Amino acid sequence: MDYIQEIERLKKEKNAVILAHYYQIPEIQDIADYIGDSLGLAQAAAETKADLIVFAGVHFMAETAKILNPQKKVVLPDINAGCSLADSCPPVDFRKFKENYPDHIVLSYINCSAGIKELSDVIVTSGNAIQIVESFPKEQKIIFAPDKNLGAYLNQISGRNMVLWNGTCEVHNQLKTEAILKLKQQNPDAKVVAHPECDGPVLALADMIGSTNAMLKYTQNSNFQKYIVASETGILHQMQKKSPQKQFIVVPKDENCNCNDCPYMKLNTLEKLYWAIKNESPEIELSEEVIENAKKPIVRMLEISKAAGLI
Repeated sequence: MDYIQEIERLKKEKNAVILAHYYQIPEIQDIADYIGDSLGLAQAAAETKADLIVFAGVHFMAETAKILNPQKKVVLPDINAGCSLADSCPPVDFRKFKENYPDHIVLSYINCSAGIKELSDVIVTSGNAIQIVESFPKEQKIIFAPDKNLGAYLNQISGRNMVLWNGTCEVHNQLKTEAILKLKQQNPDAKVVAHPECDGPVLALADMIGSTNAMLKYTQNSNFQKYIVASETGILHQMQKKSPQKQFIVVPKDENCNCNDCPYMKLNTLEKLYWAIKNESPEIELSEEVIENAKKPIVRMLEISKAAGLI
């Protein structure tokens, strides 16, 4: 079967839209109607006129699309496409944690479950986190969840002392300084770009730190010809497409692999995408109460982002 041809046919037949994250396989990125990072995808989900939203990403992203579109059907090609960072912050444990800081507001990274979003005041992404943090007065006490690396980075550049939940992304947190130093030695003319989900010592070696989309724009607009990328392998596809004359080297997760793949993102395939559109399943389903509670901090994020000129 020509899955690409059939997916295009079904999209028209069902008025479906495919939203894909940068970490998806290249074939899915190339067929998507919109490709972006979490901030861009949230905005695209909020604005779509499609009847069926097919989310080529992971579970929390599809949940966000459903929260923003409660009347629409949202499907995820592989229902097992989860997220280690979201899993590191169970709502029942976070609720107890939150009770220890009754005078704090909660800013949560979008890489969290709907249950955590319900317990949050504002959601942030790596593309708008610093602007949202700084939209609150310095004296405002804040809990930041669930990514301690992003939270520590935000504390460093904002001069704040947010209380951090102890969660990490296994894909970014596993990257080591030794691997970057080795690549820098081999490629002295390369610039290092890093995602803020990496830990502090890795970020200290970076020439540029930013969201997936920010890294893409940096490599596209700067004059340097070679980049060492401390993030998930999937972003290299768009970097290479935008700057075919430049060289991109992903920081490997270990000595046995020249890659750093998210095992959950890579569960989605063209075949699963086809069946998801055809059967309109697996469907993301959330209760009205969860949607109502979780929507408020997401809408607040979009409002602050628009006011800051980010979207």
